[in-house]
Amino acid sequence: MVTITRLALVSVSFIASLVRADSLASIDHVVLFMQENRAFDHYFGSMAGVRGFSDPNVQINPNGKSVWYQLVNSSLTNDTDYLLPFYLNYLGREWLNATQCMDAGSNGYEENHLAYNFGSNDHWALNNTPWSWGYYKRSDLPVQFALAEGWTIGDMYQESVIASTNPNRVTWVSGSINVPGSPQTANEGGVYIVPGCESVGVNCYPLNYTTTPEVYQGAGVTWQVFQDTDNFDDNALAWFSQYQEANNGTVLQERGMSYVGLQDFYDRAVNGTLPMVSYIIGPTELSEHPPYSPHDGAWLQQQVVNAVTRGKNWNSTALIISYDETGGWGDHVTPYHSPNGTEGEWLEDPYDMFGYTFSGPGYRLPFYIISPWTRGGHVFTEKADHNSQIMFVEKWLAAKGINAVTDQMPAWRREHMSDLTAAFDFSSPNTSIPTIPTASVPHKDNKTGVWDGSSYCEAQYAVQRPPVPYANQTEEKSLVSEKGFKSIRGYLTEGRFLTFEASGYALTNLGAKCATYNATKAVASHDGTGQRWVIHETATDSRLYTISSAVDGRYIGPHLSLVSQKDALVHSITYLGGGKGYEVLNANGKYITIDTNGTVVMATSGEGFTIYSVT
Repeated sequence: MVTITRLALVSVSFIASLVRADSLASIDHVVLFMQENRAFDHYFGSMAGVRGFSDPNVQINPNGKSVWYQLVNSSLTNDTDYLLPFYLNYLGREWLNATQCMDAGSNGYEENHLAYNFGSNDHWALNNTPWSWGYYKRSDLPVQFALAEGWTIGDMYQESVIASTNPNRVTWVSGSINVPGSPQTANEGGVYIVPGCESVGVNCYPLNYTTTPEVYQGAGVTWQVFQDTDNFDDNALAWFSQYQEANNGTVLQERGMSYVGLQDFYDRAVNGTLPMVSYIIGPTELSEHPPYSPHDGAWLQQQVVNAVTRGKNWNSTALIISYDETGGWGDHVTPYHSPNGTEGEWLEDPYDMFGYTFSGPGYRLPFYIISPWTRGGHVFTEKADHNSQIMFVEKWLAAKGINAVTDQMPAWRREHMSDLTAAFDFSSPNTSIPTIPTASVPHKDNKTGVWDGSSYCEAQYAVQRPPVPYANQTEEKSLVSEKGFKSIRGYLTEGRFLTFEASGYALTNLGAKCATYNATKAVASHDGTGQRWVIHETATDSRLYTISSAVDGRYIGPHLSLVSQKDALVHSITYLGGGKGYEVLNANGKYITIDTNGTVVMATSGEGFTIYSVT
């Protein structure tokens, strides 16, 4: 096999009206906005063009069943021995509103690991709740869908810790939870899974190692936490001793612990006076943490997005919207994590339930990036977690000549989590705003004026959890996916049907009578018969792939042949960035290209493919 050299992200100079953007340095403001407790499948599993309910690489467990089939027993039902994903509002009627204030199960360390079931990922119903396997559709989340699709959604973004809110938000603001082997020492807080101090080196609170805002402060970078007095105790800086002990008037107190209010963020975004780095912490009722409504959280998201996109600095601002953890909702992608024994990642379970286990990353979360360089309905496919936001800020500041790299992040995360830069295309900025449905204003108590959407919902609907549809389950009914596509950005990961397009043509398998693949005219919907392919990574993190046809399962082989799996040719598929697409290089040292006449050519140099994820 030939040695594959991967090309780095290429930035291409481009000048557009209102925006001069040819590198990371064109960004002047980064806004980090984290919501609560939702999983990727639960929100976006039915979305077109993402790794969702049409995953062609879905994990098959030793029992011969895919991970879609969650185990159940007689304590749950006598109708079946499995549970497929189900649409929470399958009964319609009042459930369309009642499920907005439902919860699923526990978001705890124990329940997450039990659902994981040592890698089988099939105990969500048994060890959390059956409702953990429920999902919403576009009609239930119109604003979240529109924001994610108007710009760029990431479908391999994971929680940093396979646990609850606190350790994940600690990672978001510091890069670590101090697993043994991390850069911290045990007396700086110990491994942090839940608040408290259960024993020496376990969950010791408060923490006292360096946070990323302190690194920014030392580098001369302006920053601010924007929060109201009701912040759901979601400001993770408050869990560090240096912030708890900060006196009034000090930088840590004024920028990290004060309650300047969300209105201050809206005003500063509009008038162009945001700091370089902004953290947004929402109030309890608008956090999307069950039982707090996705509709109410959508309203908050819309206020933030409107302030940014209507602001004076929209042409130089990047807004990253993420969620802290899964909140008891399940996801079908078994968490990608470090190899056994990796320093700073693996620990002896302090609760003596799971033995020697990984701390994270955990399950996938909703994630999208709103900026002039992510506009247009793309899917970002690189493996990422909360550390990725830290690394993105580091890369951005480095592009502006500022060194603000934290030394608190475990080495494996820095080496294996994405820095998010490939989600951006600086060759084609676009400041236009997509059409976003208008979110309803959340309900307020008439007397106090306080948000009370969850209690109002619960008062209207005594039962918020729908009956679990154990009887008559079929994949056709359960695994619902919208038809459509998204263009891909970033290095490829499994889980999608792909088209490879260049020069107006797409790589095509014409069927069993053809021993070779060729090219046929690409279609606007990117769903031409025979043009869909599936990649199979040869080993975790190899970035080397075999490629099979969705038509008949044959693989791309030497000399344009279609062959069995054992004869499949290995390929490197390199993301070039800067609007240049992907190079596809096979193990024989030949690039696959399509010329302007629609002929597939094996060449000594590559021409970029645009790759679409198609449902």
